[in-house]
Amino acid sequence: METTSTPTHCPYCALQCGMNLSPTPEGGVEVTERVDFPVNRGALCGKGRTAPAVLSSRVRLTSPLVRSGGTLVPATWDEALDRIAGALGAIRAGHGPDALGVFGGGGLTNEKAYTLGKFARVVLGTSQIDYNGRFCMSSAAAGGIKAFGLDRGLPFPLEDIPKTGCVILVGSNLAETMPPALRFFTELRENGGTLIVVDPRRTRTAEQADLHLMPRPGTDLALALGLLHLVVAEGRVDEEYVRERTSGWEEARAAAMAHWPEHVERITGVSVPQLREAVRMFCEPEAAMVLTARGPEQQSKGTDTVGAWINLCLATGRAGRPLSGYGCLTGQGNGQGGREHGQKADQLPGYRKLDDPAARRHVAEVWGVDPDSLPGPGRSAYELLDALGTDIRSLLLMASNPVVSAPRAAHIEERLKSLDFLAVCDVVLSETAALADVVLPVTQWAEETGTMTSLEGRVLLRRRAITPPEGVRSDLEVMHELAARLGVEKGFPTDPEEVFEELRRASAGGPADYSGITYRRLVEENGVFWPCPAAPATPTAPTTSASAVDDDGEDAGLDVFPEDPARDEAAPVHPGTPRLFLDRFATDDGRARFVPVSHRPAAEEPDEEYPVFLTTGRVVAQYQSGAQTRRVDELNAAAPGPFVELHPRLAARLGAVEGDPLAVVSRRGRAVAPARITTGIRPDTVFMPFHWPGEGRANTLTNPALDPTSRMPEFKVCAVRVEVVER
Repeated sequence: METTSTPTHCPYCALQCGMNLSPTPEGGVEVTERVDFPVNRGALCGKGRTAPAVLSSRVRLTSPLVRSGGTLVPATWDEALDRIAGALGAIRAGHGPDALGVFGGGGLTNEKAYTLGKFARVVLGTSQIDYNGRFCMSSAAAGGIKAFGLDRGLPFPLEDIPKTGCVILVGSNLAETMPPALRFFTELRENGGTLIVVDPRRTRTAEQADLHLMPRPGTDLALALGLLHLVVAEGRVDEEYVRERTSGWEEARAAAMAHWPEHVERITGVSVPQLREAVRMFCEPEAAMVLTARGPEQQSKGTDTVGAWINLCLATGRAGRPLSGYGCLTGQGNGQGGREHGQKADQLPGYRKLDDPAARRHVAEVWGVDPDSLPGPGRSAYELLDALGTDIRSLLLMASNPVVSAPRAAHIEERLKSLDFLAVCDVVLSETAALADVVLPVTQWAEETGTMTSLEGRVLLRRRAITPPEGVRSDLEVMHELAARLGVEKGFPTDPEEVFEELRRASAGGPADYSGITYRRLVEENGVFWPCPAAPATPTAPTTSASAVDDDGEDAGLDVFPEDPARDEAAPVHPGTPRLFLDRFATDDGRARFVPVSHRPAAEEPDEEYPVFLTTGRVVAQYQSGAQTRRVDELNAAAPGPFVELHPRLAARLGAVEGDPLAVVSRRGRAVAPARITTGIRPDTVFMPFHWPGEGRANTLTNPALDPTSRMPEFKVCAVRVEVVER
């Protein structure tokens, strides 16, 4: 038995915490501490500690399954692959390539996400590809691109957070969603900084705050505008910064001035004194940050809401300066890299736009195809799922479980059932996989090598630690075999490093440039921040600063890493870009853009029939749709099922007591779960976690109303009524 441990990263959230995997006498692996990785310094949440449990053959798939007589039965790989290729080929021949849908996931490695996008466009010829990351941070991405010209979740490392003066954390319960990150905010306060949390619930995170603002769900946009109004009224605008580094201020200022404090108080429920205190706390330190998460982003006005928080940063000079800026806390493990390299409906590798002729030419040359053969942009995630069974006749799905995770989930479940053909690649038999015509068992994190990009924009190498069970193959092997069966013999390698080398070429020169990154560098340097072109940045680099910041917040200049032996020994190596925008923003003129925005109501406000807000989120012991974590005994013991969190005043009106089964009803359906009564939530709001299927499925209720820019559904706010279920 091998006794050495393998350094790698957690399979769950976008922190991508470092861990070691060590062999056990029984032939499995256990997680051991890895203190050298700076994000978590050895600390792990319960999900990370128990991650090896999902490697067990007791809970995971180890054989392909095909539907026979209405039942999924074991099959050989050749039989399963032949069935998929035959179905896709027949549907394409009969209905055209856009009758073939592809749906990916934010948990796929960069290599797999890249290959899936290439497979859809080169092998299938379809435009109908998107991924579940559309449900994660697409509004933050759209807002960041509008303002800065570039989207990267955090434009600075997490290690900068304790060194700033104030953080406004909007709609994030990171104490439960990414617990190891909480220490950065604890250290912030220990260093004399302050934390403001914006959340309609008094979460474990809000309990750590110096100031907790509890707005009505769906009013984060008004709140941000009210704060900006006060910044102007109190003379706190950094006029020199606005003049020298931004454009569009007058229009944004005029929009904000329509949101005076008393008006914002009526909209949000946040008092004027609290608004003034938040402005004081944010503006008095030399440096400050705003960090958003799904709360403000998963709204039908999420892009504008993000834009309003960015405007607050720009007006006060808190972007593109050391220890300051706007950032987004990405949720999924590869939510950042997953959208950079081609599985998103409108993008090509390197974060290039699919409708840009120059981008099409570059990527087509790498792929060895005619640029005109590449299809144009397709539908966004919810729109793609909503079209299943109509224009889209088949779906190839990887690393996603929309039966649980999609808004208006009962409707999406019916759309999946209406398909002519559904093929799913997954580790476990998820609720979506159970509906498939063919299910392929694929390798998971500890059984394969590949890169992930964390919420910091740090590209990391997850390394294979164990041999997968017999009967399990990688997603790269699946796409290689399907491509060959569909007539494309070359261009789909199964070795992840070979795929990454092609990804480097495809991304070169794009906004998310990985061309200077190699597997060797990732091992030696504990990850590399993109953009990292194959040559050093110059003073005229069009997008970012490659500067570093030392412990005192001063510009520390460039540190050149050792040359990569694969390159010319005389050629310098770009160090990567931990901190963006210190010299200029990624716009044509280097200036950040104010975007004028105004508050508007949620797509669905409470009324007499549905008088209560519903908001949704995660709990510490489960992850996303729960497809994997619900198979871990320790995690199920900590979080065994769904619940409805409500205020005692609402419970009293309903005549409900702790543990009573409550029905939560929206215009889309009904969910039932036990009551959890707490003063830590607004009386006009109920909360449900979204990890479970069945009658407690929270996404049965949620509203698929889409943001007009990002196409993000409005998961975080809808109107419901609550009823006590008769025992």
